Amino acid sequence: MLQTVAPLLMDALANAALIFFVAFGLTLTFSVLRILNVAHGSFYSIGAYVAASAGLFIVGAGLNPWLTYPSLILSAAAVAALFGPLVEKTLVRWTYGRGEAVQILMTFGLFLILEDLQRMVFGVNSLYEDTPMALLGITEIGGVVYLNYQILLIALAALTLVGLRIFIRHTRTGRLLHVVVADREVSEAMGIDTGRMFTLAFTLGVFLAALGGALATPTTGVAPGLGAETMVLAFAVAAIGGLGQVEGAALAAVIVAAARVLAIYFAPELDAVAPYLVMLVVLLVRPYGLFGKAAVRRI
Repeated sequence: MLQTVAPLLMDALANAALIFFVAFGLTLTFSVLRILNVAHGSFYSIGAYVAASAGLFIVGAGLNPWLTYPSLILSAAAVAALFGPLVEKTLVRWTYGRGEAVQILMTFGLFLILEDLQRMVFGVNSLYEDTPMALLGITEIGGVVYLNYQILLIALAALTLVGLRIFIRHTRTGRLLHVVVADREVSEAMGIDTGRMFTLAFTLGVFLAALGGALATPTTGVAPGLGAETMVLAFAVAAIGGLGQVEGAALAAVIVAAARVLAIYFAPELDAVAPYLVMLVVLLVRPYGLFGKAAVRRI
């Protein structure tokens, strides 16, 4: 029994960890900026491409292979530093206060541009660099073999969740973000630089998406079309947990990952649709998601 359940649980949690990063970034962006960023999946794939390229360069140059670990984090940070402030201040900020249709069309156009940009820069061939996973090796417990890299992913996701909750609740900048989320107009009246908060939130969302892509590279590689697949999956997770709900994103990531893993093991033909079947069931019962609530809208 243990030899059957334990691998399923480990695979589900490792998949949930990767989904969590991109879904957390998406829901954080929505909770502060109130914009559904359709281009969010592109930052995931760009992070994956940059991390894979950096890893291949390190290995090809004969450098210490352990440098591939900091390169994963630095790749995500570089993507966030380049795209976060630039996109928020030039394109996203223009949509504030406009209709949802305008926001979705603008971010979808950005998604198409970024997808073409990736093909121009990285080509159309798949990239795969598994040195970080190979370095950690495996662990056998009770006859069950675990990838140590999967354990690392789960630990990193847990630390990220705890760290961001501490940041939001116990730091000055985090409290300012919380105030902006609660009431943007009152925040501006109090003298809070909401523009700076928006840029910070969007850049942090980009970093989380790129980090998820970078960490996924050693296990799955990266290929054209990854951004679109990830974008749809992230929206499903955000909808299940409740748009703007951080804890909801974490729980929904586990639920979606468990559904995918169970489908792969027991009904492979349902692998592609399992997350969306879960979303359909949840939204039929709770239209606002597991943690979402109906809100009063001012008109």
